[in-house]
Amino acid sequence: MIKTYRVRAFTKTSIGGNPAGVVLDADKLTVENMKDIAKEVGYSETAFVLDSEKADFHLRFFTPVEEVDLCGHATIATFNLLRDLGKISIGDYTLETKVGILKLKVTETEVFMEQKKPEFRDILDLKEMIDCFQLKEDDVLKNLPIQVVSTGLMDILLPVKDIDTLQQLQPDFQAIRKLSEKYNVVGIHAFTLDTLHNSTCHCRNFAPLYGINEESATGTSNGALACYLTKYCKELVTTDFVFEQGYSMNQPSEIKVKLNVVNDEVEDVIVGGKAVLI
Repeated sequence: MIKTYRVRAFTKTSIGGNPAGVVLDADKLTVENMKDIAKEVGYSETAFVLDSEKADFHLRFFTPVEEVDLCGHATIATFNLLRDLGKISIGDYTLETKVGILKLKVTETEVFMEQKKPEFRDILDLKEMIDCFQLKEDDVLKNLPIQVVSTGLMDILLPVKDIDTLQQLQPDFQAIRKLSEKYNVVGIHAFTLDTLHNSTCHCRNFAPLYGINEESATGTSNGALACYLTKYCKELVTTDFVFEQGYSMNQPSEIKVKLNVVNDEVEDVIVGGKAVLI
């Protein structure tokens, strides 16, 4: 009997965070088994823990519809769970994923994971976003680009002027799917510098192409966002970021990102947070 744990990652409150499925000792499962379990769990992602010849652990990630190369919140969920079950102790670990070998740090209350160095790709015209949200020109921040950025997974980063505008977005999921296919991205990560809790940004994430209309906490998207802000918002003058997300879904979440910047270039991206067993 395969046991699936249900864990909320990046929790800000007891009802917050982003739920992920976690399956331990998954080596004997086939890809079809993993797909079926992820579909049955129904969360945005389920992580499967396997043995690795290259690292301390190997993780594979499945949405309800298909496998993805990396998932930040499911990784945070998995390693917080392993610590709480007494299967690992506080310390440093390595993780095999489809984007490569990543480093992890497990503390008493949080887990932090390494992501890839940022890739900055296409800059989009606002006109391409109109069908996705019925945006007006003055709804977005003029001094920041709409751009595809990745620290492991590609997302379109959309800068919105304030929280009211962000919360009132009316996503057209079919249009978002089409745009995501066009640019080969997971989805759209909309954000504003206007926040509720003195955070860096307030965010919403839409990934209907992968069966996720909206997600309450996204580690990879916010890793990319921290790098984007470092490139374009020099006035922030920080390498420690806190992102709030999930409030539109009544699932308050907090994602922490730490960067190591050398000569204006991001050398290391570390994303982390808390998690609780559901």
